[in-house]
Amino acid sequence: MSLTKLVIVLSVLLTITLACNSQKEQSMEHEFTNELVNETSPYLLQHAHNPVNWKPWNEKTLAEAKEKNKLMLISIGYAACHWCHVMEHESFEDSTVAAVMNKNYINIKIDREERPDVDQVYMSAVQLMTKRGGWPLNVVALPDGRPVWGGTYFPKGDWMAALGQIQKIYEDDPKKLVEYADQLANGMELVGLVKPNEDDIHFDLETLDKGVNTWAQKFDYTKGGLNYAPKFMMPTNYHFLLRYAHQTEDKDLMKYVIHTLDRISYGGVYDHVGGGFSRYSVDEKWHVPHFEKMLYDNGQLVSLYSDAYLVTKNPWYKQLVEETLTFVERELMSEEGVFYSSLDADSLDENDHLEEGAFYVWKSEELKTLLGGDYSLFKDYYNINSYGLWEHENYVLIRKEADKDFIGKYKISIEDFLAKQKSWKQLLLETREKRSRPRLDDKTLTSWNALMLKGYVDAYRVFGTANFLEVAQRNAEFIAKKQLSKEGRLWHSYKNGKSSINGYLEDYAIVIDAFLSLYQNTGDVQWLNYSKEMAEYVQEHFYDEKSQLYFFTSDKDTALVTRNIEYSDNVIPASNSILAKDWFLLSHLLSDRSYYEKAEQMLHNIQPNFIEYPSGYSNWMDLQLSFVKPYYECVITGKEAKEKASELQHEYIPNKLVALATKPSENPLFKGRFSDEKTHIFICENNACKFPVTEVTEAVKLME
Repeated sequence: MSLTKLVIVLSVLLTITLACNSQKEQSMEHEFTNELVNETSPYLLQHAHNPVNWKPWNEKTLAEAKEKNKLMLISIGYAACHWCHVMEHESFEDSTVAAVMNKNYINIKIDREERPDVDQVYMSAVQLMTKRGGWPLNVVALPDGRPVWGGTYFPKGDWMAALGQIQKIYEDDPKKLVEYADQLANGMELVGLVKPNEDDIHFDLETLDKGVNTWAQKFDYTKGGLNYAPKFMMPTNYHFLLRYAHQTEDKDLMKYVIHTLDRISYGGVYDHVGGGFSRYSVDEKWHVPHFEKMLYDNGQLVSLYSDAYLVTKNPWYKQLVEETLTFVERELMSEEGVFYSSLDADSLDENDHLEEGAFYVWKSEELKTLLGGDYSLFKDYYNINSYGLWEHENYVLIRKEADKDFIGKYKISIEDFLAKQKSWKQLLLETREKRSRPRLDDKTLTSWNALMLKGYVDAYRVFGTANFLEVAQRNAEFIAKKQLSKEGRLWHSYKNGKSSINGYLEDYAIVIDAFLSLYQNTGDVQWLNYSKEMAEYVQEHFYDEKSQLYFFTSDKDTALVTRNIEYSDNVIPASNSILAKDWFLLSHLLSDRSYYEKAEQMLHNIQPNFIEYPSGYSNWMDLQLSFVKPYYECVITGKEAKEKASELQHEYIPNKLVALATKPSENPLFKGRFSDEKTHIFICENNACKFPVTEVTEAVKLME
């Protein structure tokens, strides 16, 4: 059966299954035992006092479902999720709803950030059934874990009706659900199937050109981003487009990318008071965010705006990076030097009601009182007017233009204006700190920490700020000592002094990427050695011979309904695309051709997707640029290697890697290239090196 026909069959079955009549459930006394009280995830603990008999996802719970032959109700979300909170309040805190759930189902609560593997499986099922996804993610599964029904947020009445109808089918005609589960499982397998590309390996620029042209049809040239709402920042997309525009000298595309980065940073998705970015904008002008702040967004956006600074030398980008990292250290970093996961979208308002964005919004009268004589200037700059108005007389600060353009309307120097701006931010930050704060998800995720670590390394690379490197090194030491075992195995999570959950492919891929960046900026060989150890572990425990890609879960993990391969880029790039870039870098840094061949084959298998859906494969396309355009090894040896490397890193040359050594090394990159007298820079391409130079300016010319 073709996938299209299968989807039609599934849709028909789902329509029959959910032909729910309104039904009244009688409130009933029911004992409950909520097992989430023993968990450490802030999201699970938020539900620990619901009257629902919630259980965590583990072997004991799964065995209980099989033993009792009961349907499983699997509800997945995360601590900063607004609609997760809404459904909890409407349904999971309601004793009548809880009684129905407790009577008929084994109820399982999952933190998607702790268990992205489980989330991927059931998200795939729901997207196949409903053509959409999101959180909260709610799924009903057979006792063996195979899904039969699901969706995202449900109002209380719809939720009760659906659960009653599904249970009735399970009691009266269970074969119907089993047949549906079989067909859905087949569909999930087809959707996740990746076949090796049997054509000869060939990479060209034309494929990328066609992909970008397809993509450009959705560009919003006025407001930036894509031409619809909501708008997600998608850092990987703009990182690729920035590089592509630079290397192809496409001035129009570069103008669009920079315009997009400006509009994002001027909008309300950027916290103009405290620094840092929210997850996305609900409107087309980047104004009103979904106020949750996620570590993974901020790490990647720091990297993106750091590189954008090299292209533009825009001082606002430097200020934005500094403010964002100040926010991270103030609100998302522990005393151990590790980063927490997120801040909630909701907080208590002045009436002690949980309200989305309450911590971040302002009323004009409050601003007048705080700012006094500066209010008029502030009002114009941050649009305390119809443009910046949100709802309930609340304003979300939003800019329209660059500082140099704004002050042209006023008799004030840029220095005086920036001093005023700094004082405004400090005053409003101190005022805001007196409000009820959003809840903090204080678990530590290895992959997300590595994204933030990479952000700090990139900020150091561009701006040379010593503190950025110190924070990065401290975080890297934590990962190496607490989350990485001697055999190269990673833990995924850390909380209350305990490492837990076997690492996923995303943990390995992103940590290797961050460690290789740290190596290129410090010359400290331990980060290269750690990367090699993890690479060997990944090859042994994650590789799939059939697809020639890598599973998301290790072969040491308990089997799920399906074993997924993540290859499509999203807000965070696919673990396979990051890993392919890791292999490419390792092939150069270790002079090992086998890594190059792995990266080449992975890219070859995915390349056919570029033209039809380029935004979902931007990190892969970025890798292809390294194959079709010149790629340089910048090898620096000598006593001043660190200083020369730092100077070289201040140039935007995305098609290079840097390897430095201040003393002789057996690494093939450095062998025979060290001199006690001078520091030399070797520029190499395709295993051929140009005559060494001693000045960075000369090295840059060799790569132009």
